[in-house]
Amino acid sequence: MTVRRLRVLEIGGVAAILLAVVSGCAAESPTPGATGDGSGYASGYRPPAPTELAPLRGTTIPAGSLTRPSLAAKVDNHEEARPQLGLERTDLVFEELVEGGITRYVAIWHSELPDEVGPVRSIRPMDPDIITPFGGIVAYSGGQEQFVEMMMATPVFNAVFDYDDTGLFYRDDVHDSPHDVIVKAAELVGRHLDLPSPGQQFAYSSVAASATPALDGAPTSSVQLRFSDARWPGWSWDSAGQQWLRSQEGQPDLDDAGTQLRATNVLTLRVGIDWSYGEVPKTVMVGGGEAWVSTGGKTSHGTWSKDAAGGVIRVVDDNGVTMRLAPGNTWIELVPDDQGSVEITP
Repeated sequence: MTVRRLRVLEIGGVAAILLAVVSGCAAESPTPGATGDGSGYASGYRPPAPTELAPLRGTTIPAGSLTRPSLAAKVDNHEEARPQLGLERTDLVFEELVEGGITRYVAIWHSELPDEVGPVRSIRPMDPDIITPFGGIVAYSGGQEQFVEMMMATPVFNAVFDYDDTGLFYRDDVHDSPHDVIVKAAELVGRHLDLPSPGQQFAYSSVAASATPALDGAPTSSVQLRFSDARWPGWSWDSAGQQWLRSQEGQPDLDDAGTQLRATNVLTLRVGIDWSYGEVPKTVMVGGGEAWVSTGGKTSHGTWSKDAAGGVIRVVDDNGVTMRLAPGNTWIELVPDDQGSVEITP
């Protein structure tokens, strides 16, 4: 060990000893070029590969491994559209009220990308406010001209069944029309890899045990929601699988493989409804209201806010502190203030 220009202020000899020990430890640290094996580090040491968060799940991924754009799709939730394709692989799903008291989904894929998703249906007036923050691509079957124009006015790339002549959409032979339009999701995204990946939408904890509900939430066995007399989805906590299991109208909600749909996080937002479009309800997304975050068998109460169509949804607890979700997929339930209800069961 060599110590150059060692200057010691002696206080009973103690300082000199401490400096010598520190110098000795430094000499044993990995030293670039020490082994000559090309690694640049002693004893074959390699630093860990850099990582980052998947922006729509909060899971840890290798840095630079997820550069494709996200895909949002308007997915049908009519009884004749079930089981849907690809919902079990989403990062985020927004459930919204549409005419007739039924619901429809804005489903978003980024971390995983199925070959096909659907059935896809038409756009609605609240969808630009939901989808714009993600950028990327939106797929849908069409819609009223005014709603299509609203969606087309956003910076999101629109892939529309009614206008497609490239074979990206087709009608399957499993569902009856109009609940049968399928989009080739992987091919669609593959054609637009020049589009940027989405930004992070919610705050995430590093592990489930440090998510906001896990730290200070109330124990919860189920979350029962009512959008209308026609739609009342629910979520039950599965302690064995450590996930929420989804039901609709009292029955398990299944994917196309017969497995019950599940979520790591259930984010419930109370929302206003704008009836200025006649029988078509518009969920009011720019504004705010009451919120619940359900994670790890617990639920925390707070409020949500969104300041612009392109702004992200911010969720804070009753003390105004940003709530953190657990790493994993999330369903966002947009429950109407005027006709809906939320029941959190211990």
